This record gives sequence, C-alpha cells and structure tokens, in this order.
Amino acid sequence: MRSRVWCGTAVALLGLLAAGCGGGTDEKGDKGSGASAGGAPVTVTDCMGAETTFDATPKKIVTSNASSLELLLRLGAGDKVAGTGFPPGRGTLPAGLDAMAQEVPVLGETVIPKEKLLGSGADLYIDTFAAMGNMGGGGMGDAPTAEEFKAAGIKHVFLKSTACAAQSKGPLKDLAAVEEDITALGAVTGTSAKAKELVAGMREKVDGVRKAVGGTAEAARPTYFFFDFDAGTKQPMAVCNRQVAHAVITLAGARNVFADCDGDFKQVSWEDVVAKNPDWIQLGVRNRGSDAANAKAFDEARKWLEGNPVTGGLKAVKEGRFLRIGSERTTIAGVENAAVVQEIARTIHPGKVR
Repeated sequence: MRSRVWCGTAVALLGLLAAGCGGGTDEKGDKGSGASAGGAPVTVTDCMGAETTFDATPKKIVTSNASSLELLLRLGAGDKVAGTGFPPGRGTLPAGLDAMAQEVPVLGETVIPKEKLLGSGADLYIDTFAAMGNMGGGGMGDAPTAEEFKAAGIKHVFLKSTACAAQSKGPLKDLAAVEEDITALGAVTGTSAKAKELVAGMREKVDGVRKAVGGTAEAARPTYFFFDFDAGTKQPMAVCNRQVAHAVITLAGARNVFADCDGDFKQVSWEDVVAKNPDWIQLGVRNRGSDAANAKAFDEARKWLEGNPVTGGLKAVKEGRFLRIGSERTTIAGVENAAVVQEIARTIHPGKVR
C-alpha cells in the first residue's frame, strides 16, 4: 500500500530560478521541443546560488516526493517522470491527476535509496528537500554527493519554495517562490505555456482575496491556528513564519498565532496554544484517500480538541470555529495554495470574498 506521507514536517519551502525560456504546450497538450528550443539554455540555482544549466529538455525525471511530482503532472510533463519517492496515496491528488500519479513507479515509499536513485537512469532529479544535509533532512537517508550525481549523469535541482524556506531572510508573505518554481519547471521541461497559465490562475485567486480583505487593519484580522492533527496531539507542531502555510494564512487576511516563530515548523506546548487563544482553528488532516475517510479524520480532530480539558476552553473550540482544510494543500507548496487562500478568506471574512 502506498504511503500517504508527503513529508510535511521535513519539507521546508523552495523555488527554481530560470534564466531563459523553453518550449511550451499548446491547448491540446502537445510538448514543446525542449529547454533550448529558443536557442537559450535554462539555468536554475539552489539555495546557495549554485547553478545548473539545461541545454535540452530532460527525458527521464525522478522526483523526491509527491509535491514535485504533482507540479510536473499539472504542467503536462508527467510522461517524463520515471519514478518518485514519498508517493501520493490513492485519491490524494485531484481526480484528473490521481490516475497518472498511480502509474508512476515508486522508487521509495519514503526517501529513495541512494543506489536506486543513482541507478534509475534519470537525467534529472528534482529534490523537494533541503539543499544542505541529507535528502530527507533529520538524518533521513544517505544522499548522493554532487560527484556521484555527476558520474551517474543526473542533474540535481531543488524546489526552492520547499527546500529553501527555512533559510529565507524574513517571514513568507506571498506565494512568489511557488510561482517561481512553477515557471522554472515549465522552462526546464518545455512546458512554459502551461506554467504561465497555472501561475495566472493562482494570481487571479490571490488578487481577488487581496482586493477584498487586504485593507483590513492588522488588529481586525482574526487569529488563526493550524492544528496538525497527524503530527501528534501530545505536543502540537506549530507552523512558523518561513512555512508556506504562514503565507497562505496571511494572504487570507488572518494572523498566524505563531508568526513570531522563525523557521518552518516548531514543536510547542498546548499551554502556548491556550495563551494565544485563536479565533479560528484549521483541522490540518492529511488526505486519507476518500471523502468519507477524510470526513472521519476531520471529525476525530475536532472531537479531540473538544474533549481535551486543556483545549476545550479555547475560544475557537467553544464557538465551533473550525476549518476543514487538508494539510497537504496548505503546508506543501503548490498550485492548491492559492485555492486554500480563497477557502480560508471566505470562511473568516464571510460575504467579502467571492
């Protein structure tokens, strides 16, 4: 059975920077001729500024987890994906993408083993994890060295909107890094036209919310707590200000109660949450693969908060101010982040957002 883990706590936020443009996809989904179709190579950088240049479109891509896999599928480059780690569980992705995702070979239920990755025959490995240290962070896996990647003929690049977030100089306030990832992946895979379309769709959603609630005074914005139910209830995991969820919450016109926490995620205490006493709580449940299973998990998260003597007195709990929005769409950088901005804003600012 495929793992439903999307590595939410190991993933920090990353985005590829492209210099140059490639082919695109037309409305029928036909592929462009490659990264160097316009005569200009495509160059991307990692978190430390090291460059990787593509003179042609990669033919065989391996992704480290479901977030980069989903972006490639949305771009129409799924036919180039030869394998993935941390595969999405069945039903996790939208219906149109789910069937394609299930056909992608699983090279690792979690981090792809080093030998399997180097022997995959890939010419590109897209890494959603941090550019420094091991692939999965926190000692997960034995990552190939730059020399080993080169010897295997594999170019190694990073999704900077997930891998570089913890290293950012200040709090994330927008989805620019995610848009840059999409744009760069489009350039690298020859799907720039589709990338432009995806980014335009995200901006339309976010701009609509910004126009509706962007002028709301800071003090008038409701406070908001993302409850990562699946990370464990003994000690809550807070979303800090370098995590993409912080940008999502902020863009929606809310105040992340742990906005003063520098980094991506941090374990806090329930006493800390009680002291913040949020106006709204998002039940951050990971996708179980079906609407019925998800509904049950959301119910379990709510019942836990209501039945726990420490959290039962919270304002949001007593007033039933819960949002049932999945974890992956909120904490993992991707196209769905913009839709979540809309969903949150419509709930906490009723009547203001279409």
